[in-house]
Amino acid sequence: MSTPRTPRSTGPSPASPATQAIVDPAFVPVRAKLLEVAAFLDRVERHGVADDFRCVALREAARVLVDGEPERARRILEALSDPTTTPEATSSGKAALGAWQPPAP
Repeated sequence: MSTPRTPRSTGPSPASPATQAIVDPAFVPVRAKLLEVAAFLDRVERHGVADDFRCVALREAARVLVDGEPERARRILEALSDPTTTPEATSSGKAALGAWQPPAP
């Protein structure tokens, strides 16, 4: 004997004001950015450079996206930033790299 099913809606559900104000205009561009990150990680893995410190930092920062904790943007920015507080005695002359690279031992 089969159990009755609840019919599925065939059309979009009514959008709440919050959905219309926050999700609707931002979802597609954010989706595109997420796909861009996934494609980048696929490329670096395919070419054997996934162990580059920037790629490692990016994968670690990506874990923050799904951890369910607040202030993701701040925590990701901090994870990618130089944690040191003492200035270097001499400049390395390097431009910003996008992720912190600990000094070589």
